[in-house]
Amino acid sequence: MAADMGGSYGSTLRYKSVERMKPIGKHSLLGASGEISDFQEILRYLDELILYDNMWDDGNSLGPKEVHNYLTRVMYNRRNKFNPLWNSLVLGGVKNGQKYLGTVSMIGVNFEDNHVATGFGNHLARPILRQEWHENLSFEDGVRLLEKCMRVLLYRDRSAVNKLQIAKITEDGVTISQPYSLKTYWEFSAFENPAQGA
Repeated sequence: MAADMGGSYGSTLRYKSVERMKPIGKHSLLGASGEISDFQEILRYLDELILYDNMWDDGNSLGPKEVHNYLTRVMYNRRNKFNPLWNSLVLGGVKNGQKYLGTVSMIGVNFEDNHVATGFGNHLARPILRQEWHENLSFEDGVRLLEKCMRVLLYRDRSAVNKLQIAKITEDGVTISQPYSLKTYWEFSAFENPAQGA
């Protein structure tokens, strides 16, 4: 999973170190785009859910499928109250050898797939993923593919930042990389003279 670290205040790119991915319980990782404050509220809901589940002390823990189903109900419920949480969420995880990846929108629309994206990524990154993703992708190749997607998104969004994090989810847990910057190239002729041919 990959996410940039930009946080906007209106159309102003105000914050450049916002973490958009958080581990949930033992088996899941949540990524979000949209309102930072609403993401914090969702994390508060999930903290309560995980705490309540741990209090049973039955040796079982919530897996990614259960957390994703919970999030779809929360988002749909808030939409029905005309007070939506203004986020698009991606939930991934591994439990008992079963990989899981799903997404849910601010109105509760949800699905599972081998690759998902939010926002602009649905239009620009998913075509790249459809073309280049395959089941036997190594972690290093997966990182390169995600970086390619993030670079394409960066070039086409005036308020994006090139600082991002990559996360790895395995049976052993979640590892989120330290923030780093994508290398970019701005010498393309279309970048130098964008008005030509317009």
